[in-house]
Amino acid sequence: MSTPVRCTWPVKALDVAYHDTEWGVPVHDDRTLFEFITLEGAQAGLSWSTVLAKRAHYRAAFQQWDVSAIAGFAPAQVDTLMQNAGLVRHRQKLVSTIGNARAFLAIQDAFGSFDAYLWRFVDGTPIDQRLTASSQMPTQTAISDAISKDLKARGFRFVGTTICYAYLQAVGLVNDHLVSCFRHDEVARDQNAHHRLDAR
Repeated sequence: MSTPVRCTWPVKALDVAYHDTEWGVPVHDDRTLFEFITLEGAQAGLSWSTVLAKRAHYRAAFQQWDVSAIAGFAPAQVDTLMQNAGLVRHRQKLVSTIGNARAFLAIQDAFGSFDAYLWRFVDGTPIDQRLTASSQMPTQTAISDAISKDLKARGFRFVGTTICYAYLQAVGLVNDHLVSCFRHDEVARDQNAHHRLDAR
């Protein structure tokens, strides 16, 4: 069998598996949305490959992404997390995860779900940028600027506009698969299906 044409960034096996099954697929599950906003923040200054390799450790350390449980973490638990070699041992990032969980719960209270809050930034419709080259891929947009500003105002940390744009790519608010990539059309179909369901 011939190797499918992919975007240029997946190199390692975990990257390829993530690219082929998750990247760009619309996410509407709040627990998964919190997972990715945490992982994108953890990635700051590191490679996505490094974070993917630690993903299972994060899931275990953060109660399978139970946001209410994370919001209740005590300061002593940060010391425990700092001893966990499976995590990015950056104290401010770990502390921010707990604070972000509390801010996340406040958004759920205000909007009914984090999903409802986030997807309103694109009016519920994913953006397909139809990129033909990796060089065309932005690192931030007006939408990521707006989300970053709003999240910071609500108490989130490690949510700069570049982090927020990577987050939008990860959870499917934008489709940044190259049009030549075999996943582009598959993800576009997933996005269109989600939009049709949301419109009902």
